Amino acid sequence: MSWPRLVLAVASRALVSPPLAIDLLRVAWRFRVRRWWARPPFLPVPSRDYVRWRMHTAYGDEGAIPPAEDVIRYARWVGRQR
Repeated sequence: MSWPRLVLAVASRALVSPPLAIDLLRVAWRFRVRRWWARPPFLPVPSRDYVRWRMHTAYGDEGAIPPAEDVIRYARWVGRQR
């Protein structure tokens, strides 16, 4: 699976489940780069180094792409932690 395909899979699940969409937005906001508005491309996205570190700690491979179910499970867990 590729990153765009993962985003598409997770977004399609979020369309049918508004609570999941809220949890996914919450996770995306947690992962954003601080002061994202000060650097191009001016989008609140995570840094590549941070994503690589997260993939290494979770899957043992910096280049890993998580399954959609793992992303959804994590987002729901974050939602329950509020």
